[in-house]
Amino acid sequence: MDILNLIGRRNELFHHDIQHHEDQLREIVSQSKFLVIGGAGSIGQAVTREIFKRNPQKLHVVDISENNMVELVRDVRSSFGYIDGDFQTFALDIGSIEYDAFFEADGEFDYVLNLSALKHVRSEKDPFTLMRMIDVNIFNTEKTINQSIDKGVKKYFCVSTDKAANPVNMMGASKRIMEMYLMRKSEHIAISTARFANVAFSDGSLLHGFNQRIQKLQPIVAPNDIKRYFVIPKESGELCLMSCIFGENRDIFFPKLSEDLHLITFADIAVKYLNELGYEPYLCETEDEARHLIKTLPQEKKWPCLFTSSDTTGEKDFEEFFTSNEVLDMGKFENLGIIKNDLHFDNDKLTHFADTISQYKAEKKWSKEQIVDLFHQMISDFGHKETGKYLDAKM
Repeated sequence: MDILNLIGRRNELFHHDIQHHEDQLREIVSQSKFLVIGGAGSIGQAVTREIFKRNPQKLHVVDISENNMVELVRDVRSSFGYIDGDFQTFALDIGSIEYDAFFEADGEFDYVLNLSALKHVRSEKDPFTLMRMIDVNIFNTEKTINQSIDKGVKKYFCVSTDKAANPVNMMGASKRIMEMYLMRKSEHIAISTARFANVAFSDGSLLHGFNQRIQKLQPIVAPNDIKRYFVIPKESGELCLMSCIFGENRDIFFPKLSEDLHLITFADIAVKYLNELGYEPYLCETEDEARHLIKTLPQEKKWPCLFTSSDTTGEKDFEEFFTSNEVLDMGKFENLGIIKNDLHFDNDKLTHFADTISQYKAEKKWSKEQIVDLFHQMISDFGHKETGKYLDAKM
């Protein structure tokens, strides 16, 4: 299936920038040693492919998902074969003692790329998953940076999100706080990051869910009032690699808006998706109607769809990659913009955040309201939207 066509595009976003810098990319990668953390997720696999195909001296990949790691290996072997360098995968939790022992034994890397994250807005529905999001997105990041500093790693890359710009949900806010921690550590190691749009058909995404619904003979459900920017998985890998290799300390890369990168609704993509499969969308009024009609409509080359307005917690009305007070470099690349950051952080705020979270954990008791309040203390203009409704309560 042509993902570019589904998201309303004909051309890949970064083709010119990659082509223009390919010789330099290949030379640097082929002379370097890489560790990719969270390398079996959708973005992690894309980044790993981009590094692998340029023949690195060493490429070690860590991820908690054993099954996805198997698919990663099958994928790179099937696409590119083998490299001269040392390629290995490790099914490890980066928050674990086992990972610490691995890094201590295997810590000779030029570049560490951290793609691990809890990325779903739905993860803020309960205080326990929310605490894990804080651990994964913030404190595991700080830990792996400290380990990189101790081992003399040259460059640390960590993926952020467009939702960190003027965040309205806890996921985006956790990544914004992560960026604050990155700033503090940038005194000791070169760090760059990237904010980008939704990755089309990434694991767990709504578009990936379309595939599951078709395979399981279930209705397609999508919001008709939310517009998003989309990149394909390959583009997410290219953006991360470009930031990692060419980003200066404290740079945040993002895709420039253009005729190719434009807003599109999930419902519009659903219609294109079904049309490509040879089905005509049939708009239903209720979940019950959609579940009932799935038993008969596909035989008529129609597929029941429920397109509704969004009323769940944490949904942002629009997407943006930067804020009005951030300094931009829009001239270095054709389709990549860069947010340029000076060294600035509030050490007292960061210490207070860590101490408060540690206290909650020690007591094994905290509420979502307490964490939301703490996030407000960290981000003065945090526009958290709490509706009391969550995606888990919908089809």
